[in-house]
Amino acid sequence: MGTGRVPGEAGRGELGTALRPRDSRLPTPGSVGYTLDTSEIDVSVLVPAKDEAENLPLFMEKAASAFAQSSVRYEVIVIDDGSEDDTWKVLQELAGRYDFLRLARHRVRRGIADALRTGYLRARGEVLVFYPADLQFLPEDIPRLAAPILAGESDMVTGFKQGEYEKKFVSSVYNALSRALFHVPVKDLNSVKAYRREIMETLPIRPDWHRYMIVIAAAHGFTVTEIPVPLYPRHSGKSKFGIGRIPVGVLDMLSVWFELRFGPKPLLLFGMLGLGLFAIGLVAGLFALGRLLLFGVGTRPVWTIIQTCLIVGSVLFATGLIGEQIAVHRAELRELRRRVEDQHSDSPE
Repeated sequence: MGTGRVPGEAGRGELGTALRPRDSRLPTPGSVGYTLDTSEIDVSVLVPAKDEAENLPLFMEKAASAFAQSSVRYEVIVIDDGSEDDTWKVLQELAGRYDFLRLARHRVRRGIADALRTGYLRARGEVLVFYPADLQFLPEDIPRLAAPILAGESDMVTGFKQGEYEKKFVSSVYNALSRALFHVPVKDLNSVKAYRREIMETLPIRPDWHRYMIVIAAAHGFTVTEIPVPLYPRHSGKSKFGIGRIPVGVLDMLSVWFELRFGPKPLLLFGMLGLGLFAIGLVAGLFALGRLLLFGVGTRPVWTIIQTCLIVGSVLFATGLIGEQIAVHRAELRELRRRVEDQHSDSPE
């Protein structure tokens, strides 16, 4: 077993307060194995599902069995992400059997990142757990993921896969590149994970950026712990991701790196590049002009290079200034969104 922690200042304080199970009555076994008082929830399990009609009944059965053995209050929010099979019909039937199951639906496929955002906005728990519906990870491991956060020992817990799986080589390359680029000491960035709901407030609303939730959370000072989680063969259906996702993942990785490094202060990149090119062009131009005046010697390609440096340098610097204005507006929008979500969470249902 390996454990990695990313220390930080933000994310502690009030976020570092232990989230301990409330002292109300324990869950009691019912007809489906688990019944809860829905007045308060400790953990919300977010389950994106795309064409998972055959997996969901067994997933819910195993989830009910796992929750019945815990004093923690759970809810499961399944987000039907534009399924083309009977997923929605199956979910409606399951909702009548499991009182801890809540449903959300996207009419068209919007991706895991959007599904997690939809689930987050409906979740009532202080701890969120991202869990797929394909039964490659069994619900019995959900309490293990949530436990360190409920005990106040971590802000985020990720599982690193134990066992053989089809895309192990691609995953190992992706994780190695991510660790080298972001310096996050965890073995597996793209796996099941539990996290405080405050972490969702730091995530940009971008497609596929859920893969970099650990990276973004660590960059904002949240602590990350890693535990081993067994991985099993898919119970039914087929994977939604093929080899075509590799170049998209690499580009997303570079985009996240740029966002974290220069997103808040784009002038640091564009301004420095612009000033550097402008300075080179200015110095070279003065030298070429002096040489022309003193010796009557001039070279057209040199003047072309000088003009290019001056123009491109000016454009880059102006781009940095525009980027600064955009960054200010993004910060204001982020603050407004935080306030709206705080008001929504404080308002009675």
